[in-house]
Amino acid sequence: MSGPDDELTKAADALARRLPEPLSVLASIAYNYRWSWTPGGAELFSSIDQERWKLCKSNPVRLLREASAQGIERAASDDDFLRSAGEVWGTIEADLARPARSGPLDPKRPLAFFCAEYAVHQSLPIYSGGLGALAGDILKEASDMALPMVAMGLLYRQGYFRQRTDLSGWQHEYWVSTDPDRTPAALVRGDDGAPLLITVPIGDVELTAQIWKVAVGRVPLYLLDVDRPENDFASRWISARLYTGDPDYRLAQYALLGIGGIRALEAMGIDPGMIHLNEGHAAFASLELARVTQAANGGNGSSDHDGLEAAFDAARAKAIFTTHTPVPAGNDTYPADQVAHMLRGVAGALGVDPQSLVSRGRTHPEASEEPFGVTQFALRSSRAANGVSRRHGEVAREMWHQLWPGRPVAEVPITHVTNGVHLPTWVGRPMWELLDRALGEGWQDRVSDPATWAAVDQISDEDLWAVRRQQRADLVEWVRERSVSNRLSRGESRQYAIAAAETFSPDALTLGFARRVATYKRLHLLMYDVERTLRLLGGERRVQVLIAGKAHPRDDEGKRFIQALFSGKGDPRVNANVVFLDDYDLGMAARLVQGCDVWLNVPRPPLEASGTSGMKNVVNGGLQLSVLDGWWDEAYDGNNGWALSGALDFDQGAQDARDAAELLRLLEEEVVPTFYEREGDAPPSAWLTRVRASMRGLAPQFSARRMLEEYEDKLYG
Repeated sequence: MSGPDDELTKAADALARRLPEPLSVLASIAYNYRWSWTPGGAELFSSIDQERWKLCKSNPVRLLREASAQGIERAASDDDFLRSAGEVWGTIEADLARPARSGPLDPKRPLAFFCAEYAVHQSLPIYSGGLGALAGDILKEASDMALPMVAMGLLYRQGYFRQRTDLSGWQHEYWVSTDPDRTPAALVRGDDGAPLLITVPIGDVELTAQIWKVAVGRVPLYLLDVDRPENDFASRWISARLYTGDPDYRLAQYALLGIGGIRALEAMGIDPGMIHLNEGHAAFASLELARVTQAANGGNGSSDHDGLEAAFDAARAKAIFTTHTPVPAGNDTYPADQVAHMLRGVAGALGVDPQSLVSRGRTHPEASEEPFGVTQFALRSSRAANGVSRRHGEVAREMWHQLWPGRPVAEVPITHVTNGVHLPTWVGRPMWELLDRALGEGWQDRVSDPATWAAVDQISDEDLWAVRRQQRADLVEWVRERSVSNRLSRGESRQYAIAAAETFSPDALTLGFARRVATYKRLHLLMYDVERTLRLLGGERRVQVLIAGKAHPRDDEGKRFIQALFSGKGDPRVNANVVFLDDYDLGMAARLVQGCDVWLNVPRPPLEASGTSGMKNVVNGGLQLSVLDGWWDEAYDGNNGWALSGALDFDQGAQDARDAAELLRLLEEEVVPTFYEREGDAPPSAWLTRVRASMRGLAPQFSARRMLEEYEDKLYG
């Protein structure tokens, strides 16, 4: 088999042949997502053809195929452009040439990271929300740290759904197919030049899968794809859509990811020293590890109980598991017979009754009436497990303590590693340049060290405020255009369509609420007391609000929350000051976290496992107004933002009324006055004091660098 890197090189070479020789280096840059967090990388491609770059969803491979001849010729003759291209490629080459990081992970047997979704970049739409954003940040930070890691996922040709709202505010879904040959991906091929194939038993079907490879800096991301002629048309649908609502297809996806992922690594000659299961979707990887171990030890499919248990113990010793949510919908369960049928092929190879495998996914293994849970299976199949914030670790130990009968809750072996974010991905360019000046050369390699951020205190009010205004202005300019197109596409009147575009200001307090729309996120609190909210929006001190998010296609209650926002659109205070942005994605998320002054987050505690969007806002000088749940429970100190109670309350109606009132009180009495409190034309000093406290204390603590260093210390060793 030829190396997967060779196939990416061949793909880049083929693209380079379509370009003038001076631009050939662009093809190599395009086939490694390292460009997306290299200073000047995105600007390099957008300068070729800005409009085409937008239409291509910032996909450099498509851009280089579709840009106008004039744009390509102009770039090829522009010495400044060619110099910039050389600098970007030089940065990427130097990064790829570094030796692997010394530590608990062996470069010859890398860590294999398994996840159902990855938000690496908007041009690779195989993500839906926070889990994918975190996974993408982990791969990028692992690359920056030179950790020996490979990643495994699925190539969803239709990805997650796209969103449009109608005149009433009701969400409608549609899907857009992605041609993988037009993305920075290449098929892994065997020595004969044909695509390398694996087979995965799914019930009565032997599914054939091919493997795509994507370079995320130094980290290879492998994506399984069953859109192959060997499979029937119904089976090809298994990897078509992320989080499809059909339970049979969802379960088949989990088998493909877990079992198929291990088989794909084996087929490519990769022997991972450890596997990291990022959420329960990949739990069946441990099952395949046990089968491989049994076969290596001479097992022949007989029901040797001791040998089988030894194989499971060996698999467990190689696996760690991260659980990401206490919400029941995030911990999938399935009827026992459905799982037994799906696993019958693997069970036969192991020489066991499929029901014995099902029992490993029950809280009470002998309770035949109990369904199979992927989280329970993953917990039983891993040597270590963790939640994603301090409070979530506590909640997870309480949730799953019955898996360890006889142990006190405090001794349940689930620890926590609080999430963090990849700063180079999320920091806006003006803030990046300010931090370059303030923190010194190479600050990106020292982001987890609190001493690095002490220099934030030396940034003047004028410089910090200038950056905040610039990033807010960039966001406002984009919102003006986007709000008009969104509103007109819904069929709104021209007057309503242009209302926000005419009034949104680069100098006004800008609040952001953007996330997956689920019931527990409590989007409805924003309009809980309509009259009081309208008074806030119509006050002398301007407040403008940006809202974005998608409800799952089968979550009608979430859709009703979105629709409720539109109930006030007849009031000019809403029309001019509140914008709902359709089709929330990674690109929109970056604009919002960079430009918003305050990030709102009002989940029902204790259901917010962590949350990461607020962390991204922090490093851009934004402040948080959030419930004391997830990461904010350990981040808030009284001086770095604002907080709502995180106390558990079983009277949800009373809790919603209380939290909605406190949210508005904080906005009316603290947030708005502090933002607008100025001495003449001077920047708001008290506001910027909070911003400095937030950045200084939270940027290192909630960086992906700190997160991965903690994984090394607590779980990878």
